[in-house]
Amino acid sequence: MNVAIIPARDGSKRIKNKNIKPFFGKPIISYAINVAKESKIFDRIIVSTNSNEIKDIALQFGAEVPSLRPDNLSDDFTTTLDVISYEVKNLNLKSDDIVCCIYPTTPLLNPMFLQNGLKNLKKNAYCFSACAFNANPLRGFYIKNGKLQLFDKSFINSRTQDMETIYFDAGQFYFGYAKNFADKKSIFSEDSTLIILPEINVADINTQDDWEIAEIKYKILCKQ
Repeated sequence: MNVAIIPARDGSKRIKNKNIKPFFGKPIISYAINVAKESKIFDRIIVSTNSNEIKDIALQFGAEVPSLRPDNLSDDFTTTLDVISYEVKNLNLKSDDIVCCIYPTTPLLNPMFLQNGLKNLKKNAYCFSACAFNANPLRGFYIKNGKLQLFDKSFINSRTQDMETIYFDAGQFYFGYAKNFADKKSIFSEDSTLIILPEINVADINTQDDWEIAEIKYKILCKQ
């Protein structure tokens, strides 16, 4: 069985009601539900939430909400692995069932990326979305005690075209076997595989500026 789980608690602080805020006329979580449906690879699409309001919206758009998540798994300190591990056990999934965690604020996600993620999943590992850094962070710097500190002095004279491409977690989806999620096995390991997404399809929405950038990208994608 292939199961999509969308974790969507209430109580977001920087963007009020972020997971159900209207994005071009529809609650933003509806895009995550719809892309899971459009991929045609999931037997079940579950929304994990502690909110009756989110539950009602999830049901309206065709997802399941078997039960509300307990409050102790819905605070600012709860991790994604905590939530998915709980839901895997709550749903009584088999060890070899395939689970995909899809974040609720992913309006730029294409169903093809989910299909590729499933194809690339290896046994005893994960497959997740990633994106290349625009500027190589090895040549970055930070400020400590009012002074500029280079991240790595050995790269100060390196040309960017001569450096390895570095990727970051795109925060769109994570494929894995139910047992790995249940055991909270680390997603970021040498065994994991990546689906590299174009930057246009990636938006980590945490602030109002992030939201507006996602809107701009969505308009561009709609014209392509």
